Amino acid sequence: MKYGESAFDIIYLVFAIVMGVRILRRGKDAAGKMMGLAVLILGCGDAFHLVPRVLNYFVTADFAPWLGVGKLVTSVTMTVFYLLMYRIWLKIYGVGEDRRMTAAVYALTAVRVLLCLFPQNRWLQNESSVLWGVLRNIPFAALGGVVVWLYWQRRAQVKCLRHVWLLVTLSFLFYIPVAVGAGLVPMLGMLMLPKTVCYMILIWAFWTYIKE
Repeated sequence: MKYGESAFDIIYLVFAIVMGVRILRRGKDAAGKMMGLAVLILGCGDAFHLVPRVLNYFVTADFAPWLGVGKLVTSVTMTVFYLLMYRIWLKIYGVGEDRRMTAAVYALTAVRVLLCLFPQNRWLQNESSVLWGVLRNIPFAALGGVVVWLYWQRRAQVKCLRHVWLLVTLSFLFYIPVAVGAGLVPMLGMLMLPKTVCYMILIWAFWTYIKE
């Protein structure tokens, strides 16, 4: 199992970072540049958690602090990713910016990041409690819900992005049980595999948009 999971993690990281660079370089407008930046932030952020996870399988050492800090970094970068998803939506669909919506998105982002920084998360011990797992993911789930709703509204306008709302929905359905309950039920961690597949399909949708 460790070989299969490690190979999958490495393939994902290489794919995300390479595609992020390609999208960023090929993007001609603000939306394309933000897509590339979002994918790079996602891939580089996940590397902070996945690289120690892979090393933990093959190297005899205490990786608990690195895994915990990696989860913190990933939590923050995923939040920034969804903030950029909102900004991308505004650019792609030429929607007039609603100040209240923008304020809500930035507020949810700030609250999520702030909650992730509390010492009660026990990142260095890699032992986050269920309570704090729930607390820090409430604003994150709300942010994801906003992104899903916005992309669902415009799903018919850009063919290659018509399933973005569904991919984000599925990624959250796979992610939340892991974030909240994996400490109690380690097998829930397997849900991160289909979540990662959703991200890979989403990255490919961005690349398709850039090419078209």
